[in-house]
Amino acid sequence: MTQRTVLVVLFDDVQSLDVTGPMEVFTGAAQCAGGTDGAYRIRTASLDGRQVRTSSGLNLLPDGALTDAAPPHTVIVPGGPGTRAPDPRLIDWLRENAPRAERIVSVCTGALLLAGAGLLDGHRATTHWATCDLLARKYPAVQVEPDPIFVRDGKIATSAGVTAGIDLALALVEEDLGREVALTVARHLVVFLRRPGNQAQFSAQLSAQTARREPLREIQQWITEHPAGDLSVEALAERASLSPRHFARAFQSETGTTPGRYVERVRVEAARRLIEDTTEDLTRISRTCGYGTPEAMRRAFLKTLGTGPAEYRRRFHAPAV
Repeated sequence: MTQRTVLVVLFDDVQSLDVTGPMEVFTGAAQCAGGTDGAYRIRTASLDGRQVRTSSGLNLLPDGALTDAAPPHTVIVPGGPGTRAPDPRLIDWLRENAPRAERIVSVCTGALLLAGAGLLDGHRATTHWATCDLLARKYPAVQVEPDPIFVRDGKIATSAGVTAGIDLALALVEEDLGREVALTVARHLVVFLRRPGNQAQFSAQLSAQTARREPLREIQQWITEHPAGDLSVEALAERASLSPRHFARAFQSETGTTPGRYVERVRVEAARRLIEDTTEDLTRISRTCGYGTPEAMRRAFLKTLGTGPAEYRRRFHAPAV
């Protein structure tokens, strides 16, 4: 079996979960595939090989110094407050050495370090939702995608905040060793091997702003609770006691999205949850979620998630543990 070295970069004020989450995934996968020295060899390194203190106060002792590390198969750059004003030597090391790895991975705000080293120029990338605007402003050559929990672009993979690093690590293990090993690790960590990279960091309710006016807030809640109802602009406007034109303008002004897009996302999320968590047939789910027909639901899934409902269920249905 080919052994892949995974090097995790450490620095002061790193987010501890960004480090330990992916490490647990790769360590578990190595054990599943034949011992800790089998599929993966996991190593940690800081600039000088010295102990680092995480943002939560945890002290981490690395295996060695970055300057002594051999080129790894996968280099993982975690996030944390320490990415805001990094040591220039760390950026220099990433610029010179990370391209030698077969995979370059960032977790959360670790994308700022990769961008600072010029490694994300011309690439699609994501990061923690609260940092996406900063990443886009500071590094305009990076194609920032604020919604997905992780983004793969060639040899570079970037993930959103904290637990999204676990999702990305599981996806990499599945790519390397197959679905069964990744599923075993996911079960051991009590997480689901089911979140696709293009799943949004937030639900429709969280990604859209909450309307200021009570009638519009009630409409948002009503849409969520009645995905199979008549959710046309005319019907929603009547429920809000507004004209359709006034309602559409007010809804977009206060939520940042159109009524149609909001309804579409709520329905996809409702259908996705039923597909993941139940064994209901797709025809029933399409009616329950307001699509009417499986074909209409299939088109919505392809547009939003990039895969059809049947394939989505095959990949992400939660098995009994």
